[in-house]
Amino acid sequence: MDELTKIIRKQALINATKHGGQAQPGAVIGMIMGSHPEYRKKAGEVSKLAAQIVGKINQLSPDAQKEQLDGLGGFVEEKKPEKAKGLADLAGVDGEVVLRFAPNPSGPLHIGHARAAVLNHQYKKRYKGKLILRVEDTDPRRVDPAAYEMIGEDLDWMGVEPDEKIIQSDRLEIYYEQAHQLIVKGGAYMCTCPGDEFKKLKDSSQGCPHRDATVQENLDLWEKMPQTSEGEMVLRVKTDIKHKNPAIRDWVAMRVVEEEHPRLGDKYKVYPMMNFSVAVDDYLLGVTHVLRGKDHLANSEKQEYLYQHMDWPVPQFIHYGRLKMEDIPLSTSKAREGIAEGIYTGWDDPRLGTIRAIARRGIQAEAIRKLMTEIGVKMADTKISWKKIYGLNRTFLEEKANRYFMVEHPEPIKIEGIPESELKTVERPLHPDHLDRGMRKLPFDGQVYLEEKDIPSHPKQVIRLMDAVNITFLNGKAQYHSSGIDEARKTRARIVQWVPVNGAVDCEVLLPDASIELGYAEESVADVQDGDVVQFERVGFARLDHTQENKKTFYYAHK
Repeated sequence: MDELTKIIRKQALINATKHGGQAQPGAVIGMIMGSHPEYRKKAGEVSKLAAQIVGKINQLSPDAQKEQLDGLGGFVEEKKPEKAKGLADLAGVDGEVVLRFAPNPSGPLHIGHARAAVLNHQYKKRYKGKLILRVEDTDPRRVDPAAYEMIGEDLDWMGVEPDEKIIQSDRLEIYYEQAHQLIVKGGAYMCTCPGDEFKKLKDSSQGCPHRDATVQENLDLWEKMPQTSEGEMVLRVKTDIKHKNPAIRDWVAMRVVEEEHPRLGDKYKVYPMMNFSVAVDDYLLGVTHVLRGKDHLANSEKQEYLYQHMDWPVPQFIHYGRLKMEDIPLSTSKAREGIAEGIYTGWDDPRLGTIRAIARRGIQAEAIRKLMTEIGVKMADTKISWKKIYGLNRTFLEEKANRYFMVEHPEPIKIEGIPESELKTVERPLHPDHLDRGMRKLPFDGQVYLEEKDIPSHPKQVIRLMDAVNITFLNGKAQYHSSGIDEARKTRARIVQWVPVNGAVDCEVLLPDASIELGYAEESVADVQDGDVVQFERVGFARLDHTQENKKTFYYAHK
């Protein structure tokens, strides 16, 4: 048996095994051409021979086919590898995994920060490693003094627990020492070129005149730098002056900033740029894996030049795509402008994408963690929808939130003609799946609040007050119709919720667009504590924000 006949025979037997003893000639030919491209030039010969062999094999019994296939080495169908669930493994793990979450204290954290914070924390737990919170505040102009505390609060809410916290403004002397060493190694030089002149040289791939200065000349200027004015000189890291990306050519490591630092006052004037301080800290703190957005790809390349000059090992850089959120501004600077202009009430305004705004609405930290874990570290950009967040959040709130009646746009109604026997106390469970939480009581005396839109305009239309009675409206007045659910079904009555006038709790609900809905809730809502999330039946989930002067203010989450 020649080699081609043997190959065709085995493929035909395999195909017959998969198809109930009847091999398909076209499929057999396709399998051969795919796995043995050397026979593609002999397509005619292969097709003719395959038709003959398939015809003979199809005449054999399944047992005979199996026996012949076993004689040719048998066949075990390969299972397709299952797609890995959850986060992908980190590359290059060798020993302890050390990660860092490094926000700038320009304001509180927003949902974009949540991705980095949650993913770093998840990997820290997976590898039993270490997570460092590093507050990057070496640009005095971008520091909000309140942000130091807000960042910690936001991480606490998300359940992200760093093992160590450092603040870069505490480490300026360390950066000075490393800059000195970099100059000594010949990896950096002091540049006094005006910015526009250096840009012209850089864009034309020419080094500035200071690039070839001696180490001592650079050290002399470095010592004088704190006595200079902003813009007089900078420390530059030597890179490839002909690099295809001009932004990477001889980037700035140190510069003078004359604005006072919120934590340091005027003690220092020389501050490191982000790419310098970040690389220094990542090395000195032993960071092994750096998770960052793909907008940092150029920064990673810049930092690698510093690693090379200093003979430091380069950490594993893991870049992921951008995160966008529909209809939500994630820019801290724009949110700050909106707050200053009175557009937003503060960092927790429900229209913002800050962590504190999301939390105030009753979105659960578990939902945000699950969302970020599902998104993972893929390079493709991701657009988050509120619908996705609400879906994840609902799975947690369904179990947690107790149920209550609440009527928006309430109209007081007095029902006429109710039999004495129907005046009663209606009991409903606080949670239908957790009866151990107890019952809530709604005294029904015929005087209730109904939502304006639930009042029928047609006199023959019947509505059912949930678990109470069926009513109609004649000449604008509510009339008793019947009591049973069967009568309600016969008349196709809509079932509506209601709130007893007696004991009703005055409520306002702040919606996601910051508008306010006013209404009344049942008396049991008085027991709800600030911070609790409830489900107003047929309205949605809402978080009790605060109680003041017998009024409860809720922030609406979603349906």
